[in-house]
Amino acid sequence: MTYSLPRPARLRPAELLRLGLIGPRTRRLRSALSALGVALGIAAVVAITGISASNQAHLLDRFDRLGSNLVTVSPGKNPSGAKVPLPDTATKMLGNIPPVEQISTTADTKANIYRNDAVPLSQTNSLHVLSAQDDLLKTIRGELSSGRWLDRATERLPVVVLGHGAAERLGVEAPGETVWLEGKGLAGAWYGVIGTLQPNELVPDIDDTALVGTPQAIAALGGERTPSTVYLRIHPERVNDVQGVAAATANPAKPSMVAVSRPSDLLKARAETNTALSGLLLSLAGVALLVGGVGIANTMVVSVMERRGEVGLRRALGARRGQITMQFLIEAVLLGLFGGLAGAAAGVTVVYTYAAIQGWPAVVPMVWVLAGPAVAVGVGAAAGLYPALRAAQMSPTGALRSS
Repeated sequence: MTYSLPRPARLRPAELLRLGLIGPRTRRLRSALSALGVALGIAAVVAITGISASNQAHLLDRFDRLGSNLVTVSPGKNPSGAKVPLPDTATKMLGNIPPVEQISTTADTKANIYRNDAVPLSQTNSLHVLSAQDDLLKTIRGELSSGRWLDRATERLPVVVLGHGAAERLGVEAPGETVWLEGKGLAGAWYGVIGTLQPNELVPDIDDTALVGTPQAIAALGGERTPSTVYLRIHPERVNDVQGVAAATANPAKPSMVAVSRPSDLLKARAETNTALSGLLLSLAGVALLVGGVGIANTMVVSVMERRGEVGLRRALGARRGQITMQFLIEAVLLGLFGGLAGAAAGVTVVYTYAAIQGWPAVVPMVWVLAGPAVAVGVGAAAGLYPALRAAQMSPTGALRSS
């Protein structure tokens, strides 16, 4: 009569998962410290890349505020030197260009502005009265010094908003005062000042103007129906493309009679800064990922090598080498996953907190937030697999002796 040895039992996936959870459940402090080491590595990667990206966004926004993505379109001159007005359709056609994000206009009027009705009409003080749309301030990134801006409730009323220089020359210190508007062929009228602007470095010509709502300017001040200046806020990466087609879009019949501004120096500086910061961001991300990966690997290797006694005991009880390997591999993957998710959340929190303190826009590259836990799982599995294989290859007596 012959006897055969029993075949080793095969563990199902659910049983392997329970087996992999034995270590984290029974060694909670060690598992927590291992996951903490993984979390710190991933948090460092996410925080460094996020803070760098937020700083980059802040600097690029500063460039945009300086006008790197603001283009102005205005009437050009014919060979005799006379201005050629833009067509009535210019604003609508320019607004239909896909990269144009914001658009607004100003237009000339026949009026001049005076402190009171006793000032001679010839003393204009080099101030201009323009009609403005209610979205002009947003487009040119202007800011109020006091009072309010024109809106749908005031654009048809006899009220003005004064540029910084205009307010100083007229001696207007605060909203609520009145000024006198009069021009050739126009009946003079008192207008109330509802707001004053801060100096605008981006559009300095606005400082010496008084701005009236477009409907009021057309109705009472002889305002032009075609714009004197069209302001285009363009997607920063498409400024050159829009500049190339703006003239033909505004006046297809006479594109040479259209003046288009070209902030080429600022645009070039912005592009160079963006390239340099992008390269720096990738470098920092690579270094942080390397340091984080080494930390994760070290944590997982030490965690596995300290448990050789457990490996020897399980081998002595009949566990197969593959089952030993899978146990530690699953445990390493779980610790890497939990630590990676916690680290990604901690890194995002650090980025938003630091950006809020600095007054920057918070930018968290999602590629690193998603890649962080994946890298933690991959590095944890690779780091746990090698010592697990070595431990599984040891004889039960050798593993117990080395514990």
